[in-house]
Amino acid sequence: MGPQTRFITSEICQVGGPGQTDQSDAAIYLVHFADAAVLIDAGSGRASERVLMNIEAAGVLPAQIEYLLLTHCHYDHSGGAATFRQRFGWPVAIHELEADWLEAGDSQVSAACWYGDHLPPCPVDRRLTGGDRILLAGRELEVIHIPGHSPGSVAFVVNSDGHRVVFAQDVHGPIHAALRSNVRDYRASLQKLLALDADILCEGHHGIFVGKARVAAFIKRFIDG
Repeated sequence: MGPQTRFITSEICQVGGPGQTDQSDAAIYLVHFADAAVLIDAGSGRASERVLMNIEAAGVLPAQIEYLLLTHCHYDHSGGAATFRQRFGWPVAIHELEADWLEAGDSQVSAACWYGDHLPPCPVDRRLTGGDRILLAGRELEVIHIPGHSPGSVAFVVNSDGHRVVFAQDVHGPIHAALRSNVRDYRASLQKLLALDADILCEGHHGIFVGKARVAAFIKRFIDG
């Protein structure tokens, strides 16, 4: 199977996920501004070579990636982080509430054990908090803290081609005690996501939602549920 990429705007591309890389991968997104890029989430690590092939097919070289941004520490999102950091030196950023779990390779909280695997320990180069800004080629990605599914879940917000794009990987949950989930926080975070008024929502498992009405309808499914 050759490279498989899906452009969402001229600067944003999906480079990983089921059907693209491995069934154990959540969606992996590439943001490319000028000569700099960031990768949002790393997948499970089971198909890192395919992720790299898709990145290069999207016109980005590994040396251009300035950050590996993790939405949270769960295995399907972060399992590939250690490999990418070790191989390419990509600085890894994750919310401060989950950094220790990633560095320790906690296979329980990360749910790696649910996949019959372990989470490779990965050093964290930047501990994020809500309201942080990540500069990429002079433009900003905003960090929004959306706890609930996990304590340190974050969304990233960026403007591209005139669209407000939100990367919020596990809007759908699930809520589970082993993941340190919190129902009250989750419901508050859904309202926070709705208030962002996104034109495009890039989710981790349910696809990409284009248009304010479709984005709002998807989020409201879980508010009403």
